[in-house]
Amino acid sequence: MDRAASGWAAPWRWPRRGRHVVVAARGQAELQASVAEMQGAGLSSEALALDVTDRAAVVAAMDRVGPLDALVNSAGLARHGPALETAEADYDAVMAVNVKAAYHLAQEAARRMGAGGGSIIQISSQMGHVGGLDRAVYCASKHAVEGMTKAMATEWGGRGIRVNTVCPTFIRTPLTEPTFADPEKRAWIESKIKLGRVGRVEDIMGAVLFLASDAAAMVTGTAILVDGGWTAG
Repeated sequence: MDRAASGWAAPWRWPRRGRHVVVAARGQAELQASVAEMQGAGLSSEALALDVTDRAAVVAAMDRVGPLDALVNSAGLARHGPALETAEADYDAVMAVNVKAAYHLAQEAARRMGAGGGSIIQISSQMGHVGGLDRAVYCASKHAVEGMTKAMATEWGGRGIRVNTVCPTFIRTPLTEPTFADPEKRAWIESKIKLGRVGRVEDIMGAVLFLASDAAAMVTGTAILVDGGWTAG
């Protein structure tokens, strides 16, 4: 399950503050449609084809974009199943996207942030703070993202670079529809979310916009849990 789709809505509000937004992903059809819609509304945006697991491609894309004020990484992969049955190929695939690519994206973004600093935002997960059945690999990857975020925030704070995570609960997108189509799974998910409904892409936007803005000038090395109370108990 590719979670890059959770990032499409986030850039919408940024250009209204005079920013140019570059959105990048492997799948270009939805990306181009989203950018065309933004440009049609008079907003500044462009799309790049990018496989985040290709380090050379990431460097080339960053070089093309130039200096950065903010990075939002919403790429993600999940391969769920019992821990005793995890295949090495599934483990490697999840770690390549969720951990290695996230690390390299943050690294390359930080190199391109100027004297004024910047904001690096990793779209993590509530599963980076708890455990879950059939989610050992996914949880391991998201706990790793939380750890690297704290370490990078500690190391880069002196340069004015803030590093944080946004940790959503289950978000309703076309990619998660098969899960919500199962009445038993949907009932279980809704029972865990204290606000009584599943998440929407728009629910993530406020946290992303906040962390990218000057309003979060003293916020770094932390996680904003957009989980409807899932991890509260």
